[in-house]
Amino acid sequence: MRNVTETVKQLIIINVLFFVGTLALGDVAYKYLALYFPENPSFQFWQPITHMFMHGGYMHIFFNMFALYSFGSALESFWGSKKFLFFYISCGLGAALLHTGVNYYYFQEGLNTLISHGFQKQEILQLLNEGKINTRWQEILTVSDFQNFTSAYMGTAVGASGAIYGTIVAFAFMFPNAELALMFIPVPIKAKYFVPGLVLIDLYLGISGQSIFGGGGIAHFAHVGGALFGFIIMWYWKKNQFNQNRWN
Repeated sequence: MRNVTETVKQLIIINVLFFVGTLALGDVAYKYLALYFPENPSFQFWQPITHMFMHGGYMHIFFNMFALYSFGSALESFWGSKKFLFFYISCGLGAALLHTGVNYYYFQEGLNTLISHGFQKQEILQLLNEGKINTRWQEILTVSDFQNFTSAYMGTAVGASGAIYGTIVAFAFMFPNAELALMFIPVPIKAKYFVPGLVLIDLYLGISGQSIFGGGGIAHFAHVGGALFGFIIMWYWKKNQFNQNRWN
């Protein structure tokens, strides 16, 4: 089994400490450290960073930290700690950016529809800030538009998944023929096939609003955002023959 590298180890420790803290503090921790919609009064400028160290449950943090250990250690071994940390945080911020951008689109689309039917923006925001809705909204918006509108404003995002997706994209970029043995698939799959397939599935689920396991609450566009930023950074570094010594 590969030894865990220093930065990856520190990231895992920080994530675990945050998780233990949320178990003790509960909703108070999520209120201040999870990522809220920018127009929501609970939004704070530090949340794009802190949200990537928060997790919603034991399985959530386990799979993210296992992926960080599995793929991140390989990258840090080649890049060094500074370059890897820059990449990891950048992908996490990219995930937050795309997630927030998609939520902004959903919110504005619903808001404009309601305003066109005679509702006042201030009235709408006041109800949402109180955690309430007007049942008449459901008569105007479609089921999916109503869900996207309300969840965009009142929902939160937590997890390192965006940064993790960027990390596995980088792994596939550097080791395309590495065979990945997956828990639920008995046949090893090369990284260059597995990673694009995984991202495309997330993109489809994000657009369709569906879930493979029948549940909700997964920020698919955050996954796609982390993967996209990871690809852009890797493409830029390869194109410009990035000098790794700069980071050491």
